[in-house]
Amino acid sequence: MSSLIDSVNPWLVAVGLNTILLGLAWIAPKKLLTPAGLFHAWFLAILIWVTLGWQGYAVVMFYFLVGSGVTRIGMAQKEAEGIAEKRSGARGPENVWGSALTGALCALGVGIINSGFIVPSSQSLVPDPQSLLLLAYVASFSTKLADTTASEVGKAYGKSTFLITTLQPVPRGTEGAISLEGTLAGIVASVTIAFVGWGVGLIDLLGVAWCVLAAFIATNLESVIGATLQSKYTWLTNEVVNIFNTLIGAIAAVLLAWTWINIIK
Repeated sequence: MSSLIDSVNPWLVAVGLNTILLGLAWIAPKKLLTPAGLFHAWFLAILIWVTLGWQGYAVVMFYFLVGSGVTRIGMAQKEAEGIAEKRSGARGPENVWGSALTGALCALGVGIINSGFIVPSSQSLVPDPQSLLLLAYVASFSTKLADTTASEVGKAYGKSTFLITTLQPVPRGTEGAISLEGTLAGIVASVTIAFVGWGVGLIDLLGVAWCVLAAFIATNLESVIGATLQSKYTWLTNEVVNIFNTLIGAIAAVLLAWTWINIIK
């Protein structure tokens, strides 16, 4: 099945598949994306399929479906408390790119290398840049799913929430707040999607460990940003913070892998 898909022009498959999915999402009663969000997600999905094939597509779809699902956990309660995501969790263009810009850039980098436009030098300081980009790709979505899950589970079920910078108790939904329930759920989410990346062959088992550790680091740094900087700068919206969050996760995973490679040499 995989070889059959790979033998067909990837642009035709990507456009056809995602146009069908866009149509189904358009008429579905439960809206996961706004109309504008649908078209941006359509473009993103085509880019991922063409550059990373069905394997990369599986990771981003897993993130989207699970992330959308956890956003709706305890929705009625969160809406009553005023801490729910806007539009009842339906993603707009800003949410699409806030979550996936880092991953899209990683995928584009892999696509450029595969096209032969850039040929990595054997003397390069970066060993196997394609593998590191694939690791960064999976790590970015592992980070974002961990962040989304930790936030939504914490807002719904967190018994005690604390500001990450002071550990003082704060109301659920406070920027920079963490909870035990949310933190554990976020770790489980990052492990799950990292194993999806391993299962489809984008990363190895050691890469799973790097993704989970990077996601934990980035998610907590994102909470620090939320607690210290987000209220001070109007341009630092949740979507911009999400871009920083996924970028930190991707870079952390690459640095962990690179450090390990140099240690075992």
